[in-house]
Amino acid sequence: MATGKNIRTWFEGSWHDGDVPVMRAADHGSWLGSTVFDGARWFEGVAPDLEAHCARVNRSAEALLITPTVSAEDMVAMVHEGLSTYSKNAAVYIRPMYWALDGGDLGVLPKEGATGFAICLEEIPMAPPEKSTTLTTTRFRRPTLDSAVVNAKAGCLYPNNARMLAEARAKGFGNALATDALGNVAEAATANIFMIRDGEVLTPIANGTFLAGITRARHIANLRADGVTVHEAVLSIDDFRKADEVFLSGNMSKVTPVTQFDDVHYQIGPLTRRVRDLYWDWAHSGRG
Repeated sequence: MATGKNIRTWFEGSWHDGDVPVMRAADHGSWLGSTVFDGARWFEGVAPDLEAHCARVNRSAEALLITPTVSAEDMVAMVHEGLSTYSKNAAVYIRPMYWALDGGDLGVLPKEGATGFAICLEEIPMAPPEKSTTLTTTRFRRPTLDSAVVNAKAGCLYPNNARMLAEARAKGFGNALATDALGNVAEAATANIFMIRDGEVLTPIANGTFLAGITRARHIANLRADGVTVHEAVLSIDDFRKADEVFLSGNMSKVTPVTQFDDVHYQIGPLTRRVRDLYWDWAHSGRG
């Protein structure tokens, strides 16, 4: 089942209308989960950091021992070709993806050069600025590089995120605040996370247990350029209980305010609003 509507698919050399089948039953990606993807956004006529997202899907493929076959530059050109049929008022989720076709040694190791590739475009509206979420803790943790491919945006990591979300929803919350193996805050189940305390912005330091996102980096750069102090630090659950503001950062919505963490309530404060304004100003500046 697709998430959005008005879907277009690039596969085997050309664009197709609709949700086109791209994977076979015997593909390595089907039965052993060797899939990677990335997500970018097109909205209001701009596609911020598109090339960075296309470059990252190639790095993710290499992390899963899949041979990337399309350069980031060519991928960007394909995406713009596919976007040309959408209304300028549309908001589109851009998802390039790779998967291994064949197995090499013992069938488990992906065969070098045997790679499937597709791009999926789905029309999905941008969330309004007031759209917020709530958080709770979760017993499930982010893995480490010695036990999972946490240096890739890999499909095989997402069942763990799904467990976090299912637990949060069962408790009546919208998302989960996940920790690493040591109990330090890593991210939310579906996005990176920031907190604000005494006028300064803090976010968990990238420690190899989660993807430090492209949008996360953009927020940090925008805030620092605006004169706001941003700390990448080791943060605890209690730090978030003492925060003045909390927001999530991800490609799908860019900025999602958090209004509650368990029994702690937050306002959608001025710095959270400023982060969104700075992002939109930067996105329309022509520098992305």
